[in-house]
Amino acid sequence: MKAVHFGAGNIGRGFVGLLLHEAGYEVVFADVAEGLIDQLSAASSYRVHAVGEEPTVHSVDNFRALNSGSQEADLVAEIATADVVTTAVGPHILKFVAPVIAKGLAARSADLAPLQVMACENAINATDILAAEVGASPEAGQGALAGRAVFANTAVDRIVPNQEPGQGLDVTVETFYEWVIDRTPFAGNAPEIPGATFVDDLAPYIERKLFTVNTGHASAAYFGFEAGLEKISDAMADQDVAEDVRAVLAETKQLLVSKHGFNADEQEAYVQKILVRFSNSHLPDTVNRVGRAPLRKLSRNERFVGPAAQLAEQGIVPEALLGAMAAALRFNDPADAEATELTQILASASAADATARITGLEPGHPLFQAVATLVEERQAEVAGTPA
Repeated sequence: MKAVHFGAGNIGRGFVGLLLHEAGYEVVFADVAEGLIDQLSAASSYRVHAVGEEPTVHSVDNFRALNSGSQEADLVAEIATADVVTTAVGPHILKFVAPVIAKGLAARSADLAPLQVMACENAINATDILAAEVGASPEAGQGALAGRAVFANTAVDRIVPNQEPGQGLDVTVETFYEWVIDRTPFAGNAPEIPGATFVDDLAPYIERKLFTVNTGHASAAYFGFEAGLEKISDAMADQDVAEDVRAVLAETKQLLVSKHGFNADEQEAYVQKILVRFSNSHLPDTVNRVGRAPLRKLSRNERFVGPAAQLAEQGIVPEALLGAMAAALRFNDPADAEATELTQILASASAADATARITGLEPGHPLFQAVATLVEERQAEVAGTPA
């Protein structure tokens, strides 16, 4: 069995690539980072260090690597004969990998089973995004690729922090992971990946992960940044920060239980497990890394505005989530391009316009005015004047 995986970075090697390897696939890594591809091509194996409770070390071999920029023809040939294609490149990069996937499908023999494609990204229904981009390619004209691929959405969860210098290809990850895959597109022929969980309805699991793990992680980063703390584990060791994070997750728990019917006790156990993960002192994760890209994290369907808007539509004031959004608006790391852009928006637009641009909320939405008030307060801080 062969899998082509786009994205040979830490998540690609330490999570998706590892699970595909352990499922028995030969993994072909594809990436545009020339130095990384050269390293992988020269190596026979690398190790994944899972740290935390019951730490383990996994050795990964039986892989190859291709530069998706300079070796496109070779990559097309690999996709044409692969069983599985996965990605861990970031949702905004999917449009750049779609053309070569389309070319691989066009070159695929009709005798082969459909290629199984799964985008493993921190985004809701990322595989749908990828499928749409593939479908818009010239190769897909007049149904030319019909029946050659199956696209399945996934929800992925594993904390992979910035790596310590000198580790080479080895990756440090947390022990916990979750890879949930929608089984319905496979029509009874789902791939055998022992580390993955297949479900009939993925939507509740996507929102549970996004509104618990991602919301909580970003909250810890922004509250920790405000408190002048460096690492996420330091933030969670601070009583005030930890209480703020717990309050945020109490609100998202309320939404998830009411919307998706999760058992309240089971969701609380899930929340507690997540809080323990954030407190893992073995993970050198910083508040700056986790807090980066605040504009994306504050966008309409993301981890803060998404659940807060739904609660507001139920007549509930999401006070803790609003507090996390206020902290996100104050994230001013000069090394982060989005943080800089956020500050520019706050400095140049009215409170209402800035709220709409940052959050995507309509002025008539029940959450809009509360967020606009936060924006106005932050604008006053940026300008150095009283609100």
